[in-house]
Amino acid sequence: LYSSAIRRSELARLQLRDLHRERKTLHVAGKGGKDRIVPVGERALLWLDHYLARVRPLLCVHADEQALFLTGYGRGFSANSLGNLIKQNVEQAHPGRSGNCHLLRHACATHMLEHGADVRIIQQLLGHAKLETTQIYTAVSIKLLQDVHARTHPASQAATDAA
Repeated sequence: LYSSAIRRSELARLQLRDLHRERKTLHVAGKGGKDRIVPVGERALLWLDHYLARVRPLLCVHADEQALFLTGYGRGFSANSLGNLIKQNVEQAHPGRSGNCHLLRHACATHMLEHGADVRIIQQLLGHAKLETTQIYTAVSIKLLQDVHARTHPASQAATDAA
């Protein structure tokens, strides 16, 4: 979820055929029937390789099951069961804090913006039809904006030069 910034419903619908390991991409059946291709990072691919080689075969009880991610019952996740799992893991990792699948999507988009990604690239990654929907993530990056402003604004530079 964090690597690809996909929605929980999109992850729940992923099939084995949607992972293109050699291209480092996922084919995502997006919201509103809009399919898109999203990149998957190296680290996530390593974990996927581990899961596919060692974990999924133990979970798979139905040879015809094509869901990429399986529950302990050997079937694909529903969006709700995936959401509950993530919520439990966030609570376990950070007692007293709440979180959900969207937290990971939001974190990915925010971190990419903070590291210089163009907002239109983030729009495409998230599958947003309108740029305005993506621009909510730019407001979260005010700390980065303040840091860059302090380092690069001419008035800040003049104060540094005077010292």
